[in-house]
Amino acid sequence: MHPPALVLCSATGNFSDVTFVVGREKQQVFAHRCVLACRCQAFRGMLTSNEDPLSSVPPQGPFILGNVQPEVFLAVIEFLYTNSYLRSGSMGRTLDRALGGVPPALGALTGVPDVPQAAVTYGQADLQKHCLAFIEMHSQAVLQTRGFHELSDTVLARVLRSDHLAADELDLVQAVREWAHVSSAVLERPVPEVAALPVQELRLPLLAPNELAMLESQNQHDLLIPVDSIAAAWRSHALRCGSGMPSHLCRPRQGTRPRNHHRHLDPQSK
Repeated sequence: MHPPALVLCSATGNFSDVTFVVGREKQQVFAHRCVLACRCQAFRGMLTSNEDPLSSVPPQGPFILGNVQPEVFLAVIEFLYTNSYLRSGSMGRTLDRALGGVPPALGALTGVPDVPQAAVTYGQADLQKHCLAFIEMHSQAVLQTRGFHELSDTVLARVLRSDHLAADELDLVQAVREWAHVSSAVLERPVPEVAALPVQELRLPLLAPNELAMLESQNQHDLLIPVDSIAAAWRSHALRCGSGMPSHLCRPRQGTRPRNHHRHLDPQSK
């Protein structure tokens, strides 16, 4: 399938009126101010003059985006131009790097979680949906990437709200713990503080009693999970039901390994 004409114009720089210099590679990305401003509030603010927001004269460029990966930025640009996820385009290549049998240990998925982070930054709800669907399908691999550790707390919490993650809850808890320690070191803030939002989405009642006991022991070292949350999970075991817990926290995900007590959490099984 041939790429749309607008994408070709962006790729070749034909008729472009704004240039971005992206990443440490200083890759030039050409675009069209009217397209970016119409499609994205963040770009509209970047490309308009403070003195006259309606001015048709572009501010001086190029725009330097040294901390953005070129492949991720191109994925966002492609989506703004096409409103779709083209598997043959830059976004497709970024998201599909998990396919083809390349081991995650070799970094094949390094840039994948950066795309949803960029989608949130640039306010692209549809792009967020595409990225979440990919993460759901390849959850175990994505959890091992550097990009996962660089997600913001808001984006991570959105991912953890999904019922369709193909990963067990114990693996998700461990991944969030690793993410929290990385974020704590980078932001120089305590682990419980940086993890306050994502840990609310962990489905602790899904864990078996021995797993919950192990988690409680680990938690004494970093206080990742509030004591009240662990106590509520124990209560669900004692009462043999999910009473008092938000219903979604008792709902198995797609990748949840079955445990004997799950039948007590599912009201439809009673």
